Amino acid sequence: MPQKSNVQIAPAKGKLGILIPGIGAVSTTFIAGVEAVKRGLGEPVGSLTQLATIRLGKRTDNRTPKIKDFVPLADLKDLVFGGWDIYEDTAYEAATNAKVLDKEILLKVKKPLEAIRPMTAVFDQEYVKRINGPNVKKAKTKMDKAKMLMADIANFKKDHKCARLVMIWCGSTEVFIRASQVHSSIKEFEAGLRNNDPMIAPSQIYAYAAIMSGVPFANGAPNLTHDIPALLDLARERGVPICGKDFKTGQTFLKTLLAPGFKARMLGVEGWFSTNILGNRDGEVLEDPGSFKTKEETKLSVLEQILQPDLYPMLYKNLYHAVRINYYPPRGDAKEGWDNIDIFGWLGYKMQIKVDFLCRDSILAAPLVLDLVLFLDLAQRAGMKGIQEWLSFYFKGPMTAPGLYPEHDIFIQLMKLKNTLRWMQGEDLITHLGNEYYD
Repeated sequence: MPQKSNVQIAPAKGKLGILIPGIGAVSTTFIAGVEAVKRGLGEPVGSLTQLATIRLGKRTDNRTPKIKDFVPLADLKDLVFGGWDIYEDTAYEAATNAKVLDKEILLKVKKPLEAIRPMTAVFDQEYVKRINGPNVKKAKTKMDKAKMLMADIANFKKDHKCARLVMIWCGSTEVFIRASQVHSSIKEFEAGLRNNDPMIAPSQIYAYAAIMSGVPFANGAPNLTHDIPALLDLARERGVPICGKDFKTGQTFLKTLLAPGFKARMLGVEGWFSTNILGNRDGEVLEDPGSFKTKEETKLSVLEQILQPDLYPMLYKNLYHAVRINYYPPRGDAKEGWDNIDIFGWLGYKMQIKVDFLCRDSILAAPLVLDLVLFLDLAQRAGMKGIQEWLSFYFKGPMTAPGLYPEHDIFIQLMKLKNTLRWMQGEDLITHLGNEYYD
């Protein structure tokens, strides 16, 4: 049995500032939702931190507190919001334009949303081809822009009297890049910032500024961002918890539910064809092949890791897996994900499953944002640093320590998340091989 921890968790006193690059559909749905919940206008459905329970000890102990009553999380009333965007719209205007939430509920939280005016953003048209806006930082070098972000962070903390901060990327998907020499060490990376190296993306400048400021950072997009040696080392050195990447919301969420079931029953999968239609800014950005390639990489990797074709070649070696995304403005935020799955069973007899998921992308993402900022703040107060693999539950492409493969099975991910919380509080881990059977 693993040793119980002696982690000392600092109390969640004072205001927690949530800084968000990208004041668009996801972030405004999150902010408006939190403000609505605070006012009793709705429930935080989809949030583990607010609604889920956690079993402690043996089943016969009947101890199942809510997670928020078990670990010391920041209270919703203590959350303060800010961020950056290439457009000058207030959070209220951005939420109105996104058309995710009804006007009726937005009017009830109009005052706090109107108070959120985005700071000038770090932006590079080479990394997001399909959109552009006027609210951007002008500076000679990328290092200058990083320092401007660090000043924004410090000023926000001071102006809003925040005790602590967390940053979470809710911006657009950047074009696909692989780690290169400039990402290999912090020395190389900082030289690249000073020399305007084209391989340093805007999201990486945000992550650098956050980590240098001691602010935990989560990446909600599939961008490379902080999943590079330079920033992984920096996060560990500075004692900053980080996690990512790419919120697991619609179609991939269902894949991580279905694929573990097929594998658990040793059913073969011959083909899995996935297509999506969506509008909003996300759909427009993903029309660009470079941005789509970034998204495709995380979407395709899920089945490979869950089904493990190298271990089960008869069942999964010849799996044909395809993903398509199409921009369709009338759909707006109500994305439609359609899957055709060809499976086979006893004696190789073939069967089919068809799934049509008419989901609301930002509605599914908002509670993930809430959980991630609260858990990252908890991790920092507990002295945890570097990659927080226990938060893989929330991502399509979970970050792992170098050399380890990511775990995509959502049920294993949930077990790891809850066991980490048990460990933090000195409770026995649930392994189903303990005293409940043999006592």
